[in-house]
Amino acid sequence: MFEPFSSGYYLGRLFVEPSHDETATMQRDQHERVNRQLYATDEGIESLDAPLVMKLGEKHLAVHGSSEVPEGTLAVPEETLDAIRIENPPTLSDVLLAKAEHARRLVSYGAV
Repeated sequence: MFEPFSSGYYLGRLFVEPSHDETATMQRDQHERVNRQLYATDEGIESLDAPLVMKLGEKHLAVHGSSEVPEGTLAVPEETLDAIRIENPPTLSDVLLAKAEHARRLVSYGAV
């Protein structure tokens, strides 16, 4: 689903659709799988429900898991889609997923 892209990001393609929620979400099992594969350190017990940090357009999003979102889909609040200028959703879009260390930096800087 996601493959190495740069020193700070993985690249993936997801269907992006509008959501009435206040946060960005993706299918819960898929979220946990990506979290385990790309964010887990294998050191002790780790939470697999921590948000993933994704970049869509120029906007970084904290992405949570939801049982109501289809697999392969990123549900984004409507006002965020408008700001990013995603037209005619749902649409297949390139999505950048911040690598673990980069995600921690973005969160600590308040970018998410």
